[in-house]
Amino acid sequence: MTSVKQFRVTEPATPERLGRGAFVFTDAYSVFDWGPMPDAIPNKGASLCTMGAHSFEALEARGVPTHYRGVVENGSVVGLDDAGDPPREMAIDLTQVPDLPHEGRAYDYDAFYDAAGENYLIPLEVVFRNSVPVGSSLRSRATPGDVGLDRETWPDEPVALPEPVIEFSTKFEEADRYLDRGEADRIAGRAGLDDLETLARTVNDVVTERAETGGLVHEDGKIECLYHAGEVRVADVVGTFDENRFASNGREVSKEVLRQYHKRAQPEWVEAVAAAKREASDRDVADWRALCKRDPRPLPERVVAAARDLYAAGANAYVDRELFDAPALGEAVERVREL
Repeated sequence: MTSVKQFRVTEPATPERLGRGAFVFTDAYSVFDWGPMPDAIPNKGASLCTMGAHSFEALEARGVPTHYRGVVENGSVVGLDDAGDPPREMAIDLTQVPDLPHEGRAYDYDAFYDAAGENYLIPLEVVFRNSVPVGSSLRSRATPGDVGLDRETWPDEPVALPEPVIEFSTKFEEADRYLDRGEADRIAGRAGLDDLETLARTVNDVVTERAETGGLVHEDGKIECLYHAGEVRVADVVGTFDENRFASNGREVSKEVLRQYHKRAQPEWVEAVAAAKREASDRDVADWRALCKRDPRPLPERVVAAARDLYAAGANAYVDRELFDAPALGEAVERVREL
């Protein structure tokens, strides 16, 4: 199981053959790599499944290979338009995910690929950025000049980039880290970085176009990919409020709302997480959560309700259908602005 969606296997993958399975989207959420937080956000799972299915179907219309097969309704796999209710389950082709052995923070990618054969989930995340919102990690890793901006310091508000920026980070390490191109190429295995970058740019274009139709601005996002018999396919989920950041009228419409709320409401926990990650790095251990001295507190009911409306209203806007009983997007955005 991932942190917020369950993984169902119908037919296991082999070193040569793709399997069959499904993602079952839950209402759990995760911030700061913590894993499931104390609360559930009603309708979140269905919102993400709906947006992801919509995005995959738009990609496949462009000829982009993916692992998506459809959404599940009453045990049958159908297209999103044929689903009567917002779906919670997405049918997918399965690839292998070999173990990634490690000693402390030293990871053995050679052993990963020895077990992978010709069928595996590439152990990278490919990140694309159209703008740099408040809270973006890019602000701590680069100067504005590094990404083509004619200024010396980052502003206190989101700033658009002249061209999308593509980055690579680890996928299976306990504390993910950004990589230079040389290390990313080594970790990518048989998959070429140019192919991964091309796929990321195409996904970025498609999600940006879909967002614009619903009055949303697509700020950044990521893809994960599988490699099978010489072909690279888009995997996991794309174009959702967990994988991507969106904005409307200058306000965040994504999981970033919950991240920023926790920074304001319980900064001591956020700092404890950061301190635990630093300590794990200093001690060369992988499991930083065991070193964290605080647990997160539950959200107030009003925050849960506002987050639910934001996910549901945003999904309605993104797919341009009234699938969820939710306020208009502008009203939902104003509610979270007041948190």
